[in-house]
Amino acid sequence: MVKFKPAGDLALVISFGEVIDENVNRKVHAVAKAIERANPEWLIEVVPTYSTVYVYYDPLMVSYTKVAEAVKPFLSAEPDEEKSRIVEIPTVYGGEFGPDIEFVAQYNGLSVDDVIEIHSKPLYRVYMLGFTPGFAYLGGMDEKIATPRLEKPRLKVPAGSVGIAGKQTGIYPLESPGGWRLIGRTPLKLFDPRKDPPTLLQPGDYVKFVPISEEEFRELYRGGQGND
Repeated sequence: MVKFKPAGDLALVISFGEVIDENVNRKVHAVAKAIERANPEWLIEVVPTYSTVYVYYDPLMVSYTKVAEAVKPFLSAEPDEEKSRIVEIPTVYGGEFGPDIEFVAQYNGLSVDDVIEIHSKPLYRVYMLGFTPGFAYLGGMDEKIATPRLEKPRLKVPAGSVGIAGKQTGIYPLESPGGWRLIGRTPLKLFDPRKDPPTLLQPGDYVKFVPISEEEFRELYRGGQGND
């Protein structure tokens, strides 16, 4: 059941439930794209998430009630046929690149090799981008390696770090603070403002983590593919 609710005095939230589900997420993006294409004059921004659409509007031009009425026709938007990319993400696991991988293994009663095998096996859907530019929230992680966040976030997480938070996994595109459990790192640059689009990953893409050695990581980094 679709629900509307306000988010402060600048946004309306269209909620399709509280789930991480591929079909729901495809519907979310279909509705968001339909609203963006219509581009009403009061619209500031549309932000799709896992299962909600945030519609930011100018409160000097329109009321919450009128926005709610205006977006109702877009709820019938159907997802386009996706031509999804599969993006391989070379990742070195453990050691200095994944300092929390042993905790993840111990917490779940597994070996480090088990964690690497389980994490690198699925295709992960990019459900949304957020937190920092290009940070991809990935769905499809096996619950066998689900692990709580750090009690105290790190002040600096290196760009390219691969982390786990609860049942989610993701990649830090930029150096930033963060509380996810770090299990590895990729040498690829996930955000480059000089490119169009500036983010390597887009919603609807699929990610495949490919384990590599430290030597391979350093070769790719030196080869100009890595973060500055």
